[in-house]
Amino acid sequence: MREGLAINGGAPVRTNLLPYGHQVIDDVDIHAVIKVLRGEWLTTGPTVEAYERAFADYVSAQHAIAFSSGTAALHAAVSAAGVGAGDEVITTPMTFAATANAALYCGARPVFADVQGDTGNIDPDAVESCMTSKTRAILPVDYAGQPADLDALAAIAERHGVPVIEDAAHALGAKRRRQRVGAISTMTIFSTHPVKHITTGEGGMVTTNDTGLAQRLRAFRNHGITTDARTRGERGDWFYEMVLLGYNYRIPDILCALGLSQLAKLDRWLARRRDIAEWYTMAFQEVPEVRPLTIRPECESAWHLYPILLDTDRLAADRATVFKALRAEGIGVNVHYIPVYWHPYYRDLGYSRGLCPVAERMYEQLLTLPLWAGMTDADAADVIAAVRKVVGVYRRT
Repeated sequence: MREGLAINGGAPVRTNLLPYGHQVIDDVDIHAVIKVLRGEWLTTGPTVEAYERAFADYVSAQHAIAFSSGTAALHAAVSAAGVGAGDEVITTPMTFAATANAALYCGARPVFADVQGDTGNIDPDAVESCMTSKTRAILPVDYAGQPADLDALAAIAERHGVPVIEDAAHALGAKRRRQRVGAISTMTIFSTHPVKHITTGEGGMVTTNDTGLAQRLRAFRNHGITTDARTRGERGDWFYEMVLLGYNYRIPDILCALGLSQLAKLDRWLARRRDIAEWYTMAFQEVPEVRPLTIRPECESAWHLYPILLDTDRLAADRATVFKALRAEGIGVNVHYIPVYWHPYYRDLGYSRGLCPVAERMYEQLLTLPLWAGMTDADAADVIAAVRKVVGVYRRT
């Protein structure tokens, strides 16, 4: 029967590889960028402000500050929170390395708290157990698009007098208790990389309701300088001051024109992602070897990713074999994520395996299935068919 698998020479479910994520660009987006290219400002101009205002309005935040990448936004937020050498930042191992790296950039030490095994989100009880006198921030990730337990994390943060810096790179458009992510935590970080909900090519955003933090964030992205060239030009002035050590993390008007155009389509794209996710979830109810993540009743996921957990005890194959078999069927599965502290760089810093056993067990079982707004019904059907095919072949009898 295994001869039927594409990995063993059988006919694949599809001949072209379906990626796990992909941007959606249309003529409206292209024309928006062309308009800026033909205008007066290519960078640090009026389109940046328009994009920031529209983004802030969408998430109901007072301020939105755009950056050249999600990583730059994370770095800026951790710095704005006053994190420095010798401090600790509590975060999750179930994330891309940039989340924890933001603490390292500021001279602080990432402290990894374990996750909930059914959601992949950081466990508030584990966070509480990691709190010390050196803790300066809690940095959760809204894994796969579902908000973390922000109420519990905010309560812990308040007791200890530290901010919550929410990495919502997966969660633009997500809600917790009917409130959109972006105005709940002290600062919230978003990414607009091409596989995210909207794209600016590369880009990031920090939202906050704190005016003082917003001012620090704007200076940080502009070399630590309090004004930009456009502002000085409009008031006929040349004078500027550098008030902190910042970076050139500015994002051009060209990219913000794309983001502004994409933002107008976000709700429609979120609905499409949710439709596909619901279809997957219903289909996999009939595949006991596959377990989707649990979505808490108080949450609306933005479904950046659709991870599944493989019950390898029921399969005559490990995760790596299933991964290769699905890729051979034309399904561009991925894995999110290798626990951050497993990477060689972190190992060299003294971190060791066994630190977060729930996250490590999840990693051994995780596969990410394709999910993006431009997928057709036929694409989604191919994913379901391929999972059923591969799991059916490797099912223990």
